[in-house]
Amino acid sequence: MNRPADVSAGVLLYRRTSDGVEVLIAHPGGPYWAKRHEGAWSIPKGLVDEGEDHEAAARREFEEETGHASAAPAEDLGSVKLKSGKEVHAYAIEGDLDPEAMVSNTFMLEWPPRSGRMVATPEIDRVAWCLPGEAKQLLNPAQAPFVDRLVAWLEGGAV
Repeated sequence: MNRPADVSAGVLLYRRTSDGVEVLIAHPGGPYWAKRHEGAWSIPKGLVDEGEDHEAAARREFEEETGHASAAPAEDLGSVKLKSGKEVHAYAIEGDLDPEAMVSNTFMLEWPPRSGRMVATPEIDRVAWCLPGEAKQLLNPAQAPFVDRLVAWLEGGAV
């Protein structure tokens, strides 16, 4: 059984446009990620608390990381395993969010390392709406299947 620190949950927000479906992905904040782009993005996600329902955790983390809450129905997109061994559960929710209105929570980080100086760092520094192909290029490769599962579900297939 996985320990709570080994399990995260998040939301893959999607919207329908004249160009097709778009998904909202997030770029991690902080100096380590500042110059990383392709393969560095993620769905807004975070740790599942001990005994917490995965969908509830996904909704809580999405709100903490974007400042946006949604009560819309969610579709379970299953889970993936990251290279680190962490298991990530994702839920698709239809909605809209203005990337300029995104407000992330922060955490304290010692920067530069071993300097003793602590700086408030956003968990995510920006979000972007992307078509599925672009999203799959930008996402951590282990999370790309969530986009495929969403598209298959929207096309009437099983997740």
